[in-house]
Amino acid sequence: MNDNEHTLARRVIALLDLTSLNADDTDATIEALCRKALTPVGPVTAVCVYPQFVSLARHTLNTLGGDAVSVATVCNFPGGNLPLAEVLAHIREALENGANEIDVVYPYRALIAGDEQPGRELVAACKSLCEGRALLKVILETGELNAQLIYRASIDAINAGADFIKTSTGKVKVNATKQAAELMLQAIADTNPEVGLKPAGGMRTLSDAAQYLHLAKDILGEEWISPRHLRFGASSLLDNMLQHIGLSAETPAQGAY
Repeated sequence: MNDNEHTLARRVIALLDLTSLNADDTDATIEALCRKALTPVGPVTAVCVYPQFVSLARHTLNTLGGDAVSVATVCNFPGGNLPLAEVLAHIREALENGANEIDVVYPYRALIAGDEQPGRELVAACKSLCEGRALLKVILETGELNAQLIYRASIDAINAGADFIKTSTGKVKVNATKQAAELMLQAIADTNPEVGLKPAGGMRTLSDAAQYLHLAKDILGEEWISPRHLRFGASSLLDNMLQHIGLSAETPAQGAY
C-alpha cells in the first residue's frame, strides 16, 4: 500500500452510501450496518435502508454518535412502476420517520416504451415533497437503457428537480458502468452542475471507485467532488477500502463523529 492509495481509500469511504437492501434484513442487520458506518477513519456519508428501518437507523446512528450520517431510503423500488400516489405516500411516511434522503426509481419502462411524461411527473412531484427536507436521488436503472435513453432520462430527471441521478437499483443484471456514468456526468455538465451523481452496484475495489473519481474530475472538475455531488452506492467497497488503509471491518471506531 502507498500513501496515494491510503488517501484515496479514505476519500472513497467519505463518499459512501453504506447500503443494506436485502429481503432478509432485520433490526439486527440495520444496527450492525449503522455501527459499520462509523469507521475507524471517519463516517460514511449515509446509510441506505428499506423504509421500515428508517426510524431504527436514525435512532441507532444518533445513539452511536453518528448524528452527521444521513439516513437514505428507497421508494418505487426496485421496479419503478408503482402508482404515483402510492410513491408519494411512501415518501411522506419516510420523511416523517426521519429520512434525510430519498432514492426513488424513475419509471424507466415507460421511457423505453417512448413515454417521457411519467418520469418527469414523478420526479417533479417527489421534489415538491422533498424540497427543504431531504435530498432527492433519482435511480435511472441505466443497465436497462441504451445510451440515448440514459442521457434523455438524466436530462429529464435533472430538469424536474433531482438533486442526484443514480445509475442503478443493484437488482438488475447490469448496474453501474463507466459508460453510463460518463453520459450522466455529461448531462449534469450540460444542465446543472449542482446536481450529483451516484454510481451504484458492481463496484468492489479501489480501482473500481477510482475510475469514477477520475471521470468526475475530467468532466466537472476536482472541486465538484464532495459528498454533496458524488456518492458510491456499493457497500462491498468499504471492506476493501479499510484493507487498503490497513484496517479490518471489525476494527471499532474511535469516538463519535
